Amino acid sequence: MRLQVFLSHSRVCSRRKALELIKDAQVTVNGKIVNEPSYNVDSSDQVYLGNKKINLKENSYLVLNKPRGAVTTLQDAHAKFTVKELLPEEYKHLYPVGRLDKESEGLLLFTNDGDLAFRLGHPSFKVDKVYFVEVDGALRGQDVLALERGVVVEGRRTYAAKIKMVYSKTNASGFNITIHEGRKRQIRLMLAGLGYSVRNLKRIQYGPIRLDNLAPGKCRLLSREELGAIFKVSGKSAVP
Repeated sequence: MRLQVFLSHSRVCSRRKALELIKDAQVTVNGKIVNEPSYNVDSSDQVYLGNKKINLKENSYLVLNKPRGAVTTLQDAHAKFTVKELLPEEYKHLYPVGRLDKESEGLLLFTNDGDLAFRLGHPSFKVDKVYFVEVDGALRGQDVLALERGVVVEGRRTYAAKIKMVYSKTNASGFNITIHEGRKRQIRLMLAGLGYSVRNLKRIQYGPIRLDNLAPGKCRLLSREELGAIFKVSGKSAVP
C-alpha cells in the first residue's frame, strides 16, 4: 500500500494532508524519513508521524444504496447532503469506491482497502458495473449497436458497453447497461451524444455485488462470500 494511502486509511488525516506531511519530511518508515508518497508499506512496517506511531486500521467493506440528491463526497462545505451522513459512525472513515453523480442513485461501495478500491476503479481490471437506465423515447436499434461498439465522449471513444432491454415504449425506454469504465457522468454523456435525455440512472451491480432489496439510504457490510467473489474478479489474492 502506498504511504499516502496508509496514512489516510489509518484515520490520521486526509490524502491531501498526508501528501503534505510526507513532502514536509514528517513521516518515517522503519526509522528513516520517507518523502515519496508512493513508497510501499504494509502493516509490518513501523510508520511514525513525528513521535506518534501510526497503526493501520482493519479493512472494512460496505455497500450503500445511495439516494438521489446525495453527493458522493466525504467533505464538501457547499454540499447540503453527502453520502458520509448515511454511514454509521464507526464506518465514517471509509472512502467511496468511485462515485455516483448527485442525480444518480444505487449501489455505492465503501472501503479503506486502497488496493481493492484501485482495482475496482481502474478500467484495466475490467470489473463490470451494471446500471438501470430510463430515457425519453424509444431506444433505436442503431443506437444500441453504437453503444455496444463504443461512442466518442469528450474526444475519446468509450469501451464497448453491453445493453439488455427491459422495456421499450414510444415515449420511454428502460434498459440495463454494463460498462467497466468510470468516467465522470459517462453514461449520461454517452446517451446525450445519441440524442437521449436520461430520466433515471441507478447502479444495480458492481462486479458480483448486487443491490437487490437494500432500501435507499441504507447500508450493510459485505458478506464473506461477497468479499471472496469481489476479490476474485479484481485479481486481489487473499480474502481477509
